[in-house]
Amino acid sequence: MQKIKQNDEVIIIAGKDKGSIGTVTKVLDAKVLVEGLNLAKKHVRANPNAGVAGGIVDTEMPLAISNVAIYNPATKKADKVGVRTNKDGNKERFFKSNGDSIV
Repeated sequence: MQKIKQNDEVIIIAGKDKGSIGTVTKVLDAKVLVEGLNLAKKHVRANPNAGVAGGIVDTEMPLAISNVAIYNPATKKADKVGVRTNKDGNKERFFKSNGDSIV
């Protein structure tokens, strides 16, 4: 079971956007894309057939999964994630600091 999944709220703990909070849009193998963070300027060639205007566009770049931590809204801090089985026998993720399950 992955500790960080799509649509999780994460906080960036290293890099130029350190301390920023965002939502994970996509999880790659060892990298994640966070909505609106780690932006880079990309030069885009115009393609009139596809209706794409050329110019410089801000795009989200992947972050190493080790540079993000899940955000705990109860403590308002970064937190570690644990995996346990609940009463039904299903695996669930939980915050290590207070034991609450991650929805």
